[in-house]
Amino acid sequence: MGKKQKEEQPSDSGYGEPAQFDPTFAGPINKRGCTDIICCILFMAVIVGYMVVGILAWLYGDPRHVLYPRNSTGWFCGIGENKDRPNVFYFDILKCATTVNVMAAALDGFQCPTTQLCVEECPNNFWAVKLTDYSKTAKEVFNQSLCVPSLDLATTELVSASLSLLGRCLPKISELENIPSYFANVQGLPSTINETANAIKNGTGDIVNSFNIREIGIRIFEDFASAWPWILIGLLIAMIVSLLFLLLLRFTAPVMVWLLIIGVLGVGAYGIWHCYWEYSNYKANSATISEIGFTTNFEVYLQVQETWLAFLIIISVAEAIILLTVIFLRKRILIAIALIQEASKAISYMMSSLLYPLFTAVLLLVTHCVQKWKNGITQYLATSGGPVYKVVALNSSQGDCMSINGTVDCEPTTFNPSEYSHCPSASCIFIKYNDEGLLQRNLFNLQIYNVVAFLWCANFVIALGQCTLAGAFASYYWAFNKPNDIPMFPVSAGFMRSLRYHVGSLAFGALILTLVQVVRILLEYIDHKTRSAQNACARFLMCCLKCCFWCLEKFIKFLNRNAYIMIAIYGKNFCVSAKNAFMLLMRNVIRVVVLDKVTDLLLFFGKLLVVGGVGVLSFFFFSGRILLPGNTFRSETLNYYWMPIIVVVIGTYLIAHGFFSVYNMCVDTLFLCFLEDLERNDGSMGKPYFMSKNLMKILNKSNKRPK
Repeated sequence: MGKKQKEEQPSDSGYGEPAQFDPTFAGPINKRGCTDIICCILFMAVIVGYMVVGILAWLYGDPRHVLYPRNSTGWFCGIGENKDRPNVFYFDILKCATTVNVMAAALDGFQCPTTQLCVEECPNNFWAVKLTDYSKTAKEVFNQSLCVPSLDLATTELVSASLSLLGRCLPKISELENIPSYFANVQGLPSTINETANAIKNGTGDIVNSFNIREIGIRIFEDFASAWPWILIGLLIAMIVSLLFLLLLRFTAPVMVWLLIIGVLGVGAYGIWHCYWEYSNYKANSATISEIGFTTNFEVYLQVQETWLAFLIIISVAEAIILLTVIFLRKRILIAIALIQEASKAISYMMSSLLYPLFTAVLLLVTHCVQKWKNGITQYLATSGGPVYKVVALNSSQGDCMSINGTVDCEPTTFNPSEYSHCPSASCIFIKYNDEGLLQRNLFNLQIYNVVAFLWCANFVIALGQCTLAGAFASYYWAFNKPNDIPMFPVSAGFMRSLRYHVGSLAFGALILTLVQVVRILLEYIDHKTRSAQNACARFLMCCLKCCFWCLEKFIKFLNRNAYIMIAIYGKNFCVSAKNAFMLLMRNVIRVVVLDKVTDLLLFFGKLLVVGGVGVLSFFFFSGRILLPGNTFRSETLNYYWMPIIVVVIGTYLIAHGFFSVYNMCVDTLFLCFLEDLERNDGSMGKPYFMSKNLMKILNKSNKRPK
């Protein structure tokens, strides 16, 4: 007995001294103070800065410039005098496609150097001024609803069949084949119909094609409208299956873990047999690796005996390592199984903990919506400067327009074309918003601020959830008589402690993780921008940097997670908690590895079982292979039967991930408490163990003080 107890005590003093017994300790400490106040103030300042930037943008910006299109005179379409005319119509859409005017490059995303008019509905037919129309009056030729007072009959304008996209009338690409034949004889247009169609496609095809999913979106919406009750039922089934899986782990964990281990060993054994069988087949009559040499056809290597011999050696070594690990670490595997069972038992006493991921998801959704709102704010800031208008020649080939083209300021409401008689096509066009102000010059810095603040807030929300759940599950472990000693509303108590005392510590850990993520984003950005100019050495260096920071991010997440557990229990600041957690884990590093891998294997299998099972069930139902009696739903009514299946599968994965993340946090919390329990206590009357009887049985320990 004494030998085994000594064997279980950490022997490596290089990672700090074991925790000492504290007679006043009985779970998460209630008497605690605020931690990392400076970081808390900084985090609050960032949030206040968010609000200040939003208020400034709202006060000085004009969101109408972003929300509404404008006509050639500078008036907004859809509001004010043009309230009943929400769409802007481009007279000659070819000007959007074929213009080489340098000022056109500075125009707003959907603006073109052609006359623009607010209209009630976009035209649905093709039309242009024919040569025979020159003898007619304007009233006989033009559609009065599309006329402006400055219209010149001598200027050929093209009207195309169009649809309204974001308030802009853009051509229907699918209707270009219906262009009238007389377009080939219209002055100012290409000489053939195909050239006209290609010009429109080249100029507006990318924009229109990006919105061609509108019809598909309508069909998908129709599918959701008819299948949403069954989608909800599928998600409800996923929730029930996930809950049952976690609760039943209390009874089935030993069987499932050993079956999974045996399954892994069985797969390895089959791999060894298959590699040996392939090696034997190619041993007699196959070429050697030296005869083949290097080739890009990798299938050739699968017909060489040396390849299968290498596979055989690698799989055999891996199989031997796994087998020896199971044999020599079987006791630690039993401890991991017992902790998994204890986690299932803890959740059964705190069912409200399974709902907390929903609260975290809502907070993350709010954070994401705020981030999107901030993106809109930057657009407001972009419009906080006044609009700049320049005199631009819509047709630079007519008259002497080079001296004024894009160099002369103007005001659309007072613009008089007669002042520019030497340039008949002169028009006052919006170019950009004034970007010389303080806010406008710092838009890029505000974008960086937006990204950093969003990542920081998102990581803080996740940290708050982890600390809250850790406090709840720690109160379960340190309850000597379970469930009688478990405090009331442990999840709510953990949340209030975290929010009242440890906002600074949680923000500190979230900030460290955010900085690493920002570096990773910058590396991805640099790699994307310089990929075409990179040589082999640069690509290798970039790959190494990205790999290193990916590993660093994973380590920071692991360290933060355990630091939050120690914060929830002892109420100390982030640095001290991270140090104590790291030292505790390093003193028990083998147990950490075993528990981590066993838990990962079990939860991966659980997710696979839940998502795969519900996914297969939804496939058979929505594809019509399962017919329920009295069910009025038929798969034939769906345009895309795979869309509800995808929604159910994704929703099932998110539900399973939410449930299993709570379970994983429970296992990690109980594990740290278990290690602390081993170091603090010895089972005597004054220092009894708080662990379960199953764990004490595995470790050959007992309490002299009865529970």
